[in-house]
This record gives sequence, structure tokens and C-alpha cells, in this order.
Amino acid sequence: MDRIAAALERMAPAPLSAPDFGEAAAFVWHTDPERLEPVAEVSRVDLNLLVGVDRSRDTLLANTRQFAAGLPANNALLWGARGMGKSSLVKAVHADVQASHEALKIVELQREDLPSVGRLLNLLRGAEERFILFCDDLSFGHDDAHYKSLKAVLDGGIEGRPDNVVLYATSNRRHLMPRDMIENERGSAINPAEAVEEKVSLSDRFGLWLGFHACDQDQYLAMIRGYCDAYGVAIDDETLRAEAIEWQATRGSRSGRVAWQYFTDLAGRRGAVL
Repeated sequence: MDRIAAALERMAPAPLSAPDFGEAAAFVWHTDPERLEPVAEVSRVDLNLLVGVDRSRDTLLANTRQFAAGLPANNALLWGARGMGKSSLVKAVHADVQASHEALKIVELQREDLPSVGRLLNLLRGAEERFILFCDDLSFGHDDAHYKSLKAVLDGGIEGRPDNVVLYATSNRRHLMPRDMIENERGSAINPAEAVEEKVSLSDRFGLWLGFHACDQDQYLAMIRGYCDAYGVAIDDETLRAEAIEWQATRGSRSGRVAWQYFTDLAGRRGAVL
């Protein structure tokens, strides 16, 4: 009987109970088994260290403050060039607003776990806290039906999105799907317009579209100088400029991520602890 009971428990587990949201400011949603796991220390940078994203920063910060205060707020899609601080901005904005609104939590949801998002929302719906549901590097490929789960969360469904949940997602693609996938739908569907509309309507359900574009050289150098000043790494401007430009040339790209990678190397060589 004990073995039968254990097997039934695995097949139909008991409803999840909400964790103690007061024990952490951030959580990660896991499946198999489904649970919200608290994160003791979030990997993030200070909001003031993010260079070249002033407009997106101000817009997302204002939207998040509205949400934390219990006012209407939009879901946000941060899209654009890789390595330009989309994910860092979400985490930094949360930290900035959470400092004055302790009830604001952030929950990370992996793209692969989107089919379980309905159960996650049911877990968050009755809580007193307010939650930023964060989905990083969101995109969909051919024969990927996960986007249908997300559409219901953003706008559709009878229950709709809980008032205490807002979704922030990052992606390299504005419409979350590769261009050739959209073009294929346009060329092969019985009604091309309707097929394309179904695909691109997902991104339309985000109230805020915040674009991120590749930085220029001055911004790239300003990022590194900001890191040096913040962490107390001494280096003269001429040496920094020469080394940083050589570093980005070897990488074949220039972005906030490349700036941080150069700074990490520099800090290690100078014996600084980050």
C-alpha cells in the first residue's frame, strides 16, 4: 500500500504551497518537481554602471515603480543587440525599486518551462507581494509551440494575468521569431496574412518595446572606465584605451558584455577583488 501511495503521489502530486516570499527578493521557478527556489544573492550590476541605455533605463524604471506602487503597468520586451545589458537592466531596475518596495519580487522563468507557467501564476495570484516574471533570452524556432503558452499569460485567457504579476522578457529578436520562419509562413500558408499575424501578435502583447543597439567606441570605453572607478581599479586613460580597443578587436565585436570581460581580465591582472 505504501508503494502504491508513493506511485500515486508521483503521478498526481499535491497542490503546491506558496513559499515564504519574505525570505528572499528573488526566486527561480523549477520543474520536476515544480517549486519556487529562493536566490540568496542575485548576480547583477549597479544601475548607475549601465551606460548607453538611458532612455530604456528611465522607461523601465518608471514602469516598475508604478507596478511596485500598485498602479497599472505594462509588460516589457527588451530586444536588440546581444551583450548590451538587457538582462542586466531588468535585474538592476528590480534592485533599485525593491530597495524602497520590499514586497517587489523577481521570479526567473526559463523558456523551456513556459508550458508550466499557468501553475506558476496560480501560485503567485493569491500572494500579497508583487512579482516581476523574468524570462531571459526569449525566442522561438520552427515547430515550437511554447509561444502559445506565453500568449495566454500576456493578454488572453479567461483568468488573464494576475494583477500582482508583470512580465519582463529579453530577446535578440523584436518579434521573438526568426525572419525566415515568418517568411516561410507568408509563403506557404493558405492565408499568408493570417499566418504571419498569429506569429507576430505575440510581441504585440507587450506594452513596452525597448530597443538596444550596438554601442560606439566612446560608450564602450565609458563602460570600462565606470567599472574601474566603481571597483577601485587604477589605470590611466591612454593604457585603458589601447588595451580595450585591442581586446574588442580580437573579439570582433563591441558591447557591454565585451567591456565587462575586458574589465574582468584587467581586474585580475591588477589584483582587484570584484
